[in-house]
Amino acid sequence: MDAIADAFGLVFEPYVLLVILLSAAYGLFVGAIPGLTATMATALLVPVTFFMPPVPAVAAIVTATAMAIFSGDIPAALLRMPGTPASAAYADEAYLMTRKGQAETALGAGLVFSVLGGIFGVLVLSLAAPALAEVALNFSSFEYFWLVMLGFTCAIFIAGKDPVKGIVSLLIGLMISVVGLENPAGAPRYTFGNAEMMGGIPLIPLMIGMFAVSEILRYAAVVAKPVMATERPFGNVFAGMWTLIRKYPVQLFRGSALGTAVGALPGAGADIAAWMAYAMSKRFSKEPQKFGTGHVEGIVESGAANNSALGGAWIPALVFGIPGDSITAIAIGVLYLKGMNPGPTLFVNNPQNIYAVFIVFFLAQLLMLPLGWMAIKAAKRILHIPASVLMPLILLFCVVGSFAINNSLFGVSVMLIAGIVGFCMERWGFPVAPTILGVVLGTMLEEHFFSSLIKADGHFLVFFERPIAGTLGVLCLLIWLWPVARMLRRRAAA
Repeated sequence: MDAIADAFGLVFEPYVLLVILLSAAYGLFVGAIPGLTATMATALLVPVTFFMPPVPAVAAIVTATAMAIFSGDIPAALLRMPGTPASAAYADEAYLMTRKGQAETALGAGLVFSVLGGIFGVLVLSLAAPALAEVALNFSSFEYFWLVMLGFTCAIFIAGKDPVKGIVSLLIGLMISVVGLENPAGAPRYTFGNAEMMGGIPLIPLMIGMFAVSEILRYAAVVAKPVMATERPFGNVFAGMWTLIRKYPVQLFRGSALGTAVGALPGAGADIAAWMAYAMSKRFSKEPQKFGTGHVEGIVESGAANNSALGGAWIPALVFGIPGDSITAIAIGVLYLKGMNPGPTLFVNNPQNIYAVFIVFFLAQLLMLPLGWMAIKAAKRILHIPASVLMPLILLFCVVGSFAINNSLFGVSVMLIAGIVGFCMERWGFPVAPTILGVVLGTMLEEHFFSSLIKADGHFLVFFERPIAGTLGVLCLLIWLWPVARMLRRRAAA
């Protein structure tokens, strides 16, 4: 209880509340601009957090992310151009509703059900993370090795329609992670005689490049400009929301639960949760024929899923230091910079900071209602900002942020190269998220693998002797062998 009281004191300070408010406005603005994702908003915010204490630094990232994920619904409904990938799942549905004169219902459902789903995800995070941390205190290098392998496996299997491209993307990240001196032998690897590469490829410039700069290049490459679906003033976006809550309680709960569960899978995130929730909503709907014609049911379930995934993604990030998505990968970097090293000991050594993060999550979701309403009202002005003005400013922030990491042009060079690589990867259908996951987890995988080998003294079965390690190991093997077994069964049936 003392830690909780201290957490309230840390959050309800004028400076922290101001940071939350400004971050919320920033997240709403970035998310509402087509092509500027929630990940990009987070990456651009990192340099600003250098000058903040731990709690407001994390609060800025949490608040901006939550707002950006919601505000991506605004251009999706008005322009049929989702502001963030999480809004892409139901962009057509929301746009068709707007064309039918139901813009208020589409945007109101996105706002209200994002808030309700987000609160569900935060409740699960607040209850599950401390309990998991107690279990994680018993983890050794064997358990962490299998946990990292499970994270890699999940990232590959949810990478999209082409798992091979997901594997290639992950291998690119692992290749980047081995650069430098961070290895058991302490010998330079792939540095090519460059002293700045001895410390490895810096993570923050890499992520700013792969997400932010690649988005700028992608937006610049688009020739056709979107056309807004409506020019009339918006009415009351909250009208009829209580009716929708009473009509679709199952969809609300199902989307929230699915989003939290998918968010907790390493490498998944809000965009995959939203797509899965939309597909599930259509599969179990009593009116599946209405989907694709401007039906609010898919927006209800997907809207709840995309924001609940935010809380779910922080569960493995805080407890194990494993990012649930690319946003928490960035957040983990900030936590390390601020001395809040993720892991079970964080709940023992600094419980007040963790509870402060939980409180910030709740505040961000509650703030989303009034600020989201204001963002919807101001949507037309925001969406009319010329790209020729906006994009150079964003690129300037990218350069400044990458330079500020080590006060070196090396970070800027990494950012620019990563931006071109990220643009080419997505142009050819290779997902970027597994690459970032590979960079974040590559060092952890190597460290725990070699530590486990030394403890095992060459006996590989020791990896399965501890109960939790054995369970995780068997689970990994079953996931790996399942596609092979299914292929052999099909051949036998043929």
